[in-house]
Amino acid sequence: MTRFKNNSMMKGGLSLGLCLSLAMGVSGQQAPKALPKKQLHAANQKFNAYLFVYFTGNEKNAEEIRFAISNDGYNFRALNGNNPILRSSEISSSGGVRDPHILRAEDGKTFYMVATDMVAAKGWDSNRAMVLMKSTDLINWTSSVVNIQNKYPGNEDLKRVWAPQTIYDAKAGKYMVYFSLQHGKDPDKIYYAYANADFTDLESEPKQLYFPEDKGACIDGDIVFKDGKYYLFHKTEGGKPGIKIAVSDKLTGGYKLVSDYVQQTKDPVEGAGVFKLNNGDGYILMYDVYMHGKYQFTKTTDLKNFKVIDQDVKMNFHPRHGTVMPITAKEAQALVSKWLPASEVILSVKAKGLKSMNVALDSASNKVVLPVRPGTNLKDFKPEFTAFPGVKVTAKSPVNFAAGPVKYAVEVPGKKPITYELIAREYHNAALEGYYADPDILYSEKTGKFYIYPTSDGFTGWSGTYFKSFSSPDLVNWKDEGVILDLPKDVSWAKKNAWAPCIIEKKVDGKYKYFYYFTAAQKIGVAVADNPAGPFVDSGKPVIDKLPEGIARGQQIDPDVFEDPNTGKTYLYWGNGYMAGAELNDDMLTIKPGTTKVLTPDATFREGTHVLYRNGKYYFTWSENDTRHPDYRVRYGIADGPLGKIEIPSGDNLVIAKDANAGIYGTGHHTTLQVPGKDEWYIVYHRFNYPNGIKMGSAAGYNREVAIDKMEFNADGTIKQVRPTHEGIQPVKLK
Repeated sequence: MTRFKNNSMMKGGLSLGLCLSLAMGVSGQQAPKALPKKQLHAANQKFNAYLFVYFTGNEKNAEEIRFAISNDGYNFRALNGNNPILRSSEISSSGGVRDPHILRAEDGKTFYMVATDMVAAKGWDSNRAMVLMKSTDLINWTSSVVNIQNKYPGNEDLKRVWAPQTIYDAKAGKYMVYFSLQHGKDPDKIYYAYANADFTDLESEPKQLYFPEDKGACIDGDIVFKDGKYYLFHKTEGGKPGIKIAVSDKLTGGYKLVSDYVQQTKDPVEGAGVFKLNNGDGYILMYDVYMHGKYQFTKTTDLKNFKVIDQDVKMNFHPRHGTVMPITAKEAQALVSKWLPASEVILSVKAKGLKSMNVALDSASNKVVLPVRPGTNLKDFKPEFTAFPGVKVTAKSPVNFAAGPVKYAVEVPGKKPITYELIAREYHNAALEGYYADPDILYSEKTGKFYIYPTSDGFTGWSGTYFKSFSSPDLVNWKDEGVILDLPKDVSWAKKNAWAPCIIEKKVDGKYKYFYYFTAAQKIGVAVADNPAGPFVDSGKPVIDKLPEGIARGQQIDPDVFEDPNTGKTYLYWGNGYMAGAELNDDMLTIKPGTTKVLTPDATFREGTHVLYRNGKYYFTWSENDTRHPDYRVRYGIADGPLGKIEIPSGDNLVIAKDANAGIYGTGHHTTLQVPGKDEWYIVYHRFNYPNGIKMGSAAGYNREVAIDKMEFNADGTIKQVRPTHEGIQPVKLK
């Protein structure tokens, strides 16, 4: 069916009559059909920095345009505190914008930005429009909404208009906007149309740009011109979605597929964006690994071979589908002056031994705490700061952190200098560097070391798919042992949601064996190894894959394994919404029939059961509230056996909870450790990332970190409430 019959110019193109001027406003500028060579300044400009435009997620406040800046194309820092630069309520018809693309005009001084006009909460088939924006300084923008369905007849069954981008058509002397449309039951197709001279509307009817040989769905086009050819990066949908490249000698058609998938991951991806490095050292292809809430960056010199460079890229934000544009030093300085506070400069600090995820600024006193790794020599501790255009950072006192705080002055162009006092402190929490959660801990008799087994965190919606382990001789200095179980590679019955493992060391026929219980796709499995750091081999089927009898709702997650020191029997506990326990068979791979029992202690139980034994008492501990809540915390009860009735002690039965004064929140999903041969106990738990988690909203619940603190008991056997700390514990020596 032909949707668009001709290329005649349509009158009255704005369905909402929306043309807003933001900030000071920019007047419309008429461009000639073809610019004389002397007016083509863009190619002759020297670019010294990069502007990244993006949105951050599917929540209403995330579907807004944000900016970040970089000097080298590898290290990006969010502007305006990662808050919106343009408000969707002011520029869109739906209330949200996504997938922003930015382009420098051929005159070198005008900028065009386009975005999807859409709110994800209304459904993926809910939008019919795009937003066109224009600026002459990157700060003040005008905007217009173009509703394709209202503007062009024959689009009654149009479902969505996605991911517009703009490119200059030198032959036509116009700016071509290309985007994907999906009608009725047809697949998504990439179309194009020309913008008018003011960049407030489309002046031609959309025509299909790309005709894939398999006639499959295509979205998220990104065109790169190189060596006389146009490379159309696009995402295929359907059976095996991914990013491919089609090439043509002309901009507006004739594209032929030349590549297989070019993404360097097996995870789902979208939103390919390519930008050329200012130093002539090739191109960066980046894309949104949307199931994990992260970007992957790759590098290429020929647009054919791509190498992952994630290890070289640093960002203090989590972008979704966006684009990067090279900018001049003057433009970068203007952006910095407008939207980069001095606090962001000081927080860009880097140094050997610095735990950069936990750098904390007290904005009231302008004091910055720099947490350092154990054993860091503070005399030799030399902070460096990201270089921003026109920004100066100057030490105002001798740089010797062993002698006390050091003052630095930050001067941002157009603003008064601000002096900060930097204090270096050895903090042992977070215990593991990076985003990890739901820890279990083991002391291995075989190796004489401690091991932590966490959930790999930092993935949107808890979407991690692999497990790692960490070893330590003293509970303070931790070594990353790498991935020990990868669901896509190592597990046949589940490929997603790698959560909340636990482990036990057993001697079988005189040899040590390690039984590792884990959550995958809301089922519980077990893998076995000969060493505490693996490799682990999955048993081939889940141990727990259904609700216990009598339970109507909940999830089969969060296993905990416990050996009763009185009988030598081993038990497995699990459940979200309910607590269940059962005896394991001697093979450690299956549940003993008839032993499963529902143990839910009271209404505070949410998840994360952990059982410990001390002085004849069985302590059942669990997490209360949602892991995304600041009041996620641990409670306990006591039973007379591993499957006995749990009694709640009189008084407060909290084990650990938030400390708002210390900025520590979401303290839960824990385990405990008794030092071998001693009545000395530690609690290992996760918390929101400090200091940023509390500002993340619900995302704090999957951006967590592991901490360790001392746990003590009262004389009557009750547990003293633990105060969570940044300082953590001192090294534990066993010999």
